[in-house]
Amino acid sequence: MSEGTEQQTDVVFRSDMTVELVRAAAQDGDVVFAARVSTQGEKTLDSAGEDASARDRGLIRYLMRDRHGSPFEHNSFTFYVQAPIFVFREFMRHRIASYNEESGRYREMRPVFYVPARERNLVQVGKPGAYVFEPGSDEQYELVERSVREQCTSAYRAYQEMLQAGVAREVARSVLPLTLYSSMYVTINARSLMNVLSLRTTREGSAYPSFPQREIEMVAEQMEEHFKAAMPITYEAFQDGGRVAP
Repeated sequence: MSEGTEQQTDVVFRSDMTVELVRAAAQDGDVVFAARVSTQGEKTLDSAGEDASARDRGLIRYLMRDRHGSPFEHNSFTFYVQAPIFVFREFMRHRIASYNEESGRYREMRPVFYVPARERNLVQVGKPGAYVFEPGSDEQYELVERSVREQCTSAYRAYQEMLQAGVAREVARSVLPLTLYSSMYVTINARSLMNVLSLRTTREGSAYPSFPQREIEMVAEQMEEHFKAAMPITYEAFQDGGRVAP
């Protein structure tokens, strides 16, 4: 085994996603003072840092409705996320956030893999652009679970064999599947987060319906709860406006 490598043999399977709010510099008042600088200039310094009041609700709703987006950028959320690598590849298509992911070049990857839960619909019905997902049969769920467990266990065994033979981590990782869990930090502002939520969640009342892959939606749903708690007036305006990012 190469120096500094500890063998991990207990393969773990999970069906959930981890989203933790590490830090938030975000409140509804951030939108208000950023917007009012256009008419009040330096006078806004007196209120910068204060949260929004009830009378500011109308301003926030106006900004959301008329899509004056830049005032929603003066804040920040940092999330710690654990999810399968295929979820991260979808998430990083949003080029409106900052990402740092753990590296299989520099650390031995943990044997933790994703397997769909029974609640995850398996069967795609319809053609591209006009399809829905429906539950699978017992036989289909059993096939998916058995296949995922067998292939991931085999792949991780091959990964360990290469590491033990002295093969570099960056080479050995090539056998690991996209179901492997990784971790990353995501830093994003409210405007960009609303864009993510509009595309990666399915909600009634959305002006532009979206049909995301369920696994990334599981991550987005948890991020949405943190957004709602930190900026309730902004979140309400987002909801009432059909979940259209400003």
